[in-house]
Amino acid sequence: MRDGILIVGAGLAGLFLALKLAPRRVTVLSQAPLGQAASSAWAQGGLAAALAPEDNPELHAQDTIAAGAGLVDPAVARLLAKEGPARVVDLVTLGVPFDRTPEGELAQSLEAAHSRPRVVRVSGDLAGKAIMDALIAAARSAPHVRIVENERARVLLRDASGRICGAACESGARFEAGETILATGGAGGLYAVTTNPVEAQGQGFAMAARAGALIADPEFMQFHPTAIDIGRDPAPLATEALRGEGAHLVNARGESFVADLAPRDVVARAIHLERAAGRGAFLDARKAVGAAFPHHFPTVFAACMSAGLDPREQPIPVAPAAHYHMGGVVTDIWGRTTLDGLWAVGECASTGAHGANRLASNSLLEAVVFAHRIAERLRDADTPAPLPLEHEPAPPALPDAPRAELRRLMQAHASVVRDAAGLTQALDRVCALCDAHGPAHPLVAARFILTAALARKESRGAHFRSDFPNAAEPHRSFLTRNDAAAAA
Repeated sequence: MRDGILIVGAGLAGLFLALKLAPRRVTVLSQAPLGQAASSAWAQGGLAAALAPEDNPELHAQDTIAAGAGLVDPAVARLLAKEGPARVVDLVTLGVPFDRTPEGELAQSLEAAHSRPRVVRVSGDLAGKAIMDALIAAARSAPHVRIVENERARVLLRDASGRICGAACESGARFEAGETILATGGAGGLYAVTTNPVEAQGQGFAMAARAGALIADPEFMQFHPTAIDIGRDPAPLATEALRGEGAHLVNARGESFVADLAPRDVVARAIHLERAAGRGAFLDARKAVGAAFPHHFPTVFAACMSAGLDPREQPIPVAPAAHYHMGGVVTDIWGRTTLDGLWAVGECASTGAHGANRLASNSLLEAVVFAHRIAERLRDADTPAPLPLEHEPAPPALPDAPRAELRRLMQAHASVVRDAAGLTQALDRVCALCDAHGPAHPLVAARFILTAALARKESRGAHFRSDFPNAAEPHRSFLTRNDAAAAA
């Protein structure tokens, strides 16, 4: 039956959308048991929304536009900021236990590049887990939601008119649908040092591109400046809220080398350069948090202690890590892609909200705002009459050895600081891997990132070219599968 809706992905965007679609029937595909392999559950900082009396959506929109380094769509930024408070109320209604002030109001913290404290959190650094726990419980009990776990989508299905009509999975299972929404997350797992689940390797925008969808700004990967450098894969995160509480970045000599609450791209580059110079980088929260660490930031505290590091007594070693992909499948303000029947939401989408450098804690906000907007369009929409499906062969899976090589290549040549020689070397090798192993999703995603990074001969936001260190005229990158193939 193709009258239902298929959501590919079960993070915050996918589950919130599924709940908002009630009473329309919806199937949610999760590549792992719910709550696993989803970056949403790992989000520490929280969700940004203009809720305080001294704040307002216009200020939030201005901060979003400023952080995005000239590439944020102002209309989308204002839409995001305006609708954000109502979506926080939705999450409270679903049972998310956001931190409260002694007076019972929602507590809000300050994060980098925000002009006001506006980030709602849970137990300091447990926002993602708490939100996901509430959504998982609600989705499992919702009669209109069917959850299918351990099914990884590999190829989008389409009918004789070209309309997207569902997805086929690695197992061979096929899920036909009247409308298909990609909520597959990001691409940080393409890098050897990442805060994301390693499964997050751009499969959503690779699938969409293969079907002919337009892709925007794939070169913009945000590197979180303060991943905890203890040799873990993925790297645990030291939330930006620590710096909002007064923690300081220092080198091994105890010297400050960057403004603690500068935009993420600035801080990430400063840490990268300090480490490259052999001086190291550390987050010193001994005075700012100290004995309160176990209660105020339990996730960070547990990660540090598991490595034999007590953040109450020692500075935390940090390094930049691939964290959030600003690019993805182009959508309009209702989540529609350029392909009939296909929608995208969350990190795999490119809505124009983040530009070249996402404002801290706007990611969870974007996910719920656009999930709500998609639901408003699809809840009562008619489904076109079904046509015969075309045959869509699935791309191959990428074996472990070339996958590991790909992650090393991206880390070495497409990370915080880039140049033409390194990007060209990486792209040539990715093309050779495609020739050897076929167009696997991680290789396709990497080819888009490298192609766009080579073409952007300037430095802007999270994209820094050492051979083109200055900014040029602002422009977004728009690519199709033919563009990436031609560049390769």
